Amino acid sequence: MSEEQGVTNPEELQRTSAEIAAGYSRSTIQVGDIVISIGPSFGKVMLVPTWLDGANLTQGTARVSTRRNVDVRYVFWVLRSIRSFAQWESSVGGATFRALNLGPLSETVIPIPPVHEQQRISRFLDRETAKIDALVAEQRRLIELLKEKRQAVISHAVTKGLNPDAPMKASGVEWLGEVPAHWEVRPLKWSSRCASGKALSNEHLESLPDQVSAVPVIGGNGLMGYSAESNIEQPVLAIGRVGALCGNVHVVNPPAWITDNALVLTLNSVKHRIEYLAESLLTRRLNDIASKTAQPLITGSQLSDQRVPTPPLNEQEDISAFIRQQGEKIDQLSNAAYHAVELLEERRTALISAAVTGQIDVRGVVDAEAA
Repeated sequence: MSEEQGVTNPEELQRTSAEIAAGYSRSTIQVGDIVISIGPSFGKVMLVPTWLDGANLTQGTARVSTRRNVDVRYVFWVLRSIRSFAQWESSVGGATFRALNLGPLSETVIPIPPVHEQQRISRFLDRETAKIDALVAEQRRLIELLKEKRQAVISHAVTKGLNPDAPMKASGVEWLGEVPAHWEVRPLKWSSRCASGKALSNEHLESLPDQVSAVPVIGGNGLMGYSAESNIEQPVLAIGRVGALCGNVHVVNPPAWITDNALVLTLNSVKHRIEYLAESLLTRRLNDIASKTAQPLITGSQLSDQRVPTPPLNEQEDISAFIRQQGEKIDQLSNAAYHAVELLEERRTALISAAVTGQIDVRGVVDAEAA
């Protein structure tokens, strides 16, 4: 279940035979019922759609059937309000497995205005939340477009350079395509050495630094904790090498400890600036070269054999500076969009709570809309 849309993909549902389902008639739902999640992710609420009529619920959900003199969509919105969730939150038990029991659920206190007012409130919230949801969707699309733009800016800069009039040549590398004619394309092993990070026992790993000498511990997905030891002496690249972490690239400055979840790429020539190389490898999408057996894995030899663009050092510095500048602009736009989503969601929550508790009078608004 999602928060309000409920089950949106029929293909994700488990199915059983009609004979087995008949033995669980108490858990059968009908159109117009309300379903509430009561397991660890308690508090999700949905109205049963036509296509789920006759389905069975699991133990992690509960069915609420309204009386005839109650508007079901009004009850749906009341149960979606922060006031209802606060009642459930105060009654759940367990530290590791927090769940809402049927007793506290059935004792949820809800306001019950006359039916015609319930209907007005539900129509008002249907309409107003739809407007807010549309605005949120626009902001989320903007965020995704900005992510795509960031990657496009980085990819173009590290593979084509900053001069649109530069003569081009074939790189001989599929992911690169053409590169400026004066650039080199070199295997990483010509200018760097690759090794695995080193395992660190849990007894040496701290969640928070407790002394000035504590150094960050970096795994394939970035910061893991802190240690008292460092295993690098110069800036390096830590590259996730196994599982879902494959292909992550981090610039790591000493002192730091890099674990065996990452490969350590150390520059041993002046052909590359480390920031530019990091952006190049991110553009390369190293996860594409990982073996796809039991779990994705990148070996040191696979990484060392990768051929990467190698502009003159001054161009690498200019490209890195350009990427930082453009990234800051995109981050400002993204942060504004994230903030807008937060405000809209807060507005939505407040609107639901105010409408179902009578703090705002929706009668005139709904009647004017109907007219």
